[in-house]
Amino acid sequence: MYIDSHAHFTTVPRALKQWRERQIAEFEEHGRHLTADVPDISDDELDEALRTGPLALQTEHGIDAALLSPIAGLMAHHYGDQETSIVWSRLSNDLIHRACGLHPGSFIGVCQLPQSPGGTIDASVRELRRCVRELGFVGCNLNPDPSDGYWQAPPITDPYYYPLYAEMVELGVPAMVHSSMSANPAVHGSCAHYLNADTTAFMQLCQSDLFKEFPGLRLILPHGGGVVPYHWDRFQGVLYDQGRGDLLDLIGDNVFFDTCVYGQRGMQLLLDTVPAGNLLFASEMIGAVRGTDPATGRRYDDTRSLLDAARDLSATNRAAIASGNALRVFPRLAAALETRGIGN
Repeated sequence: MYIDSHAHFTTVPRALKQWRERQIAEFEEHGRHLTADVPDISDDELDEALRTGPLALQTEHGIDAALLSPIAGLMAHHYGDQETSIVWSRLSNDLIHRACGLHPGSFIGVCQLPQSPGGTIDASVRELRRCVRELGFVGCNLNPDPSDGYWQAPPITDPYYYPLYAEMVELGVPAMVHSSMSANPAVHGSCAHYLNADTTAFMQLCQSDLFKEFPGLRLILPHGGGVVPYHWDRFQGVLYDQGRGDLLDLIGDNVFFDTCVYGQRGMQLLLDTVPAGNLLFASEMIGAVRGTDPATGRRYDDTRSLLDAARDLSATNRAAIASGNALRVFPRLAAALETRGIGN
């Protein structure tokens, strides 16, 4: 079984994006909050957006189930204020819940959080609790830079986040440490800011004692962990110099990497560097790269074909990466799959 631990509903009906545009304009031009009226999106429109987008590719690539979350780039926490983010996050998460309800055999929900620069973490705690307990979601996306490209927030290891981490541990859900759009014109969003954020978050975690405080906390670094696998020994050497010890001991059973790497050489490097027990199959589909590789004729985000073609990967490790690790990292996932009849 293949479980895609990183999928975004990027083909949402246009009405949702138009509502977001109006919300931002209302605040920026008039200092007012748009009412939380739900955009008029029918089930037929939603179903069409799924069938012609992620569901079609999921079937084509042989993926049994995907953990579906809102569009990461549209989290855009720097817009508006805390109330802006609360309303937008709730609306986005409710749409994911509807999408999962239309295709329960294919999708399981992961929520965005209403983070806001300078805001409290309490709103994120409340929305996480709602999404898990009321909507049946199994995880969340945590933006390590709510200022979206300007890095004006504390590191994710700061006590500011502790109430959220305590709730995650209590609920039994991990977080994917996923940045949003870049508001900084000097930093490209998906090819610079995303990978910068993955790398920065990794170093924050390695230089902290966060997991001594929360031994049950599990965090996933997307996009293959940014530059981490390529510079693994650089990180290890610096941490030895700092007296922090072995890198594998530091990440332990707390930090995981996904397989959103879009070339065979990159995938092989990831598999050769990071222990199989710390890898989760994922595609980011439909995400930053949507085209076809002219050298191979396959879509760049067809990460299953890359994993299938990898060298020196035992059947045990392949099965762990494909789904076994996801079932361990997302404790609520097994019950969700059973309820939906996935994998039987």
